[in-house]
Amino acid sequence: MTTLPLDSIFNLWSIFLLVLVRVTGMFFLSPIFGRRNIPNYFKVGFCFLFSIIVAQSVPVIDLSVYTSLAAYAVLIGKELLIGLMLGYISYMIFASIYIAGQMIDMRIGFGMVSVFDPLANIQIPITADFYSVIATLMMLITDSHHLLIGAVAESFSLLPIGEAQFSGALLKQVVELFTQVFILGFKIAAPITAVILITDMALGIISKSMPQLNVFMLGMPIKIILGLSVIMITLTAFKGVVNVIIQGTYEEIYKFFIQARQGGGG
Repeated sequence: MTTLPLDSIFNLWSIFLLVLVRVTGMFFLSPIFGRRNIPNYFKVGFCFLFSIIVAQSVPVIDLSVYTSLAAYAVLIGKELLIGLMLGYISYMIFASIYIAGQMIDMRIGFGMVSVFDPLANIQIPITADFYSVIATLMMLITDSHHLLIGAVAESFSLLPIGEAQFSGALLKQVVELFTQVFILGFKIAAPITAVILITDMALGIISKSMPQLNVFMLGMPIKIILGLSVIMITLTAFKGVVNVIIQGTYEEIYKFFIQARQGGGG
């Protein structure tokens, strides 16, 4: 009768725990899996089963160097931070839709209208909610969420447990990510913003040439009609925007793996 060494059992349990921490941190902030309208028991069960599967392929690390509870707690904290960073990256690229929606609503007169977002637990512009629903559906239809799951599973090969090195390069990536998010948001809102700007200029000319006309009462419905029309016209090109978001997400994730593995050097 063969028995498993007690040390091997402890190592397997420790590796599973570390995998679970990283996976949970990732899916806690991800734009699809982290939505608050998904039942918590489903998210917990998914993370648990996914961690069991991934833990079977994770290289066994030497845990003998973590002799104290404090050292092991630091290791768990690092893995949790890695997972949160991955979820943060996936969410920040997706947040460009919210920025674009806020800009569009302010232009067409929907600035005071908002809906509740179960993901962020905040009120968001109605146009941003419309775009986010379309983007989420496109990501699910094209199985892009499978790529996100694959990226998490592959992260243990590209960035093994305990080998992450946080440096100034990661901070630089976060700053650059903020820039890319705002740029992408401006690009999404650019057609509607340009049309409304031209409309405002035309209404200004009309108001100077015809002072007796109430331009404010005339301009509100015109801007709403034009804004919604441009949204419907440009909706066919929104698939390309979603592809850019997906591609940018995975590029930033793998860039994070490389920089965290190299510690900003080389």
